[in-house]
Amino acid sequence: MEENKKPIKEMVKAKPEILLKPTYWPFFMALGLTFMGWGLLTIWLISLAGFITFIISLVGWINLIRHD
Repeated sequence: MEENKKPIKEMVKAKPEILLKPTYWPFFMALGLTFMGWGLLTIWLISLAGFITFIISLVGWINLIRHD
């Protein structure tokens, strides 16, 4: 079994080597989804607020990824 191991020099590094910096956009996107679901059970204004929060966070997160 030891014969099939590659030497360390031939191993490939994991991609991506550089990770993006942490951001709050995924949290706000999840919050928007939660409000949309909650609004389905209660009143449409909560769904509207959740939808707006979701769209703003989606645009912000995509914008952040595009510029990195």
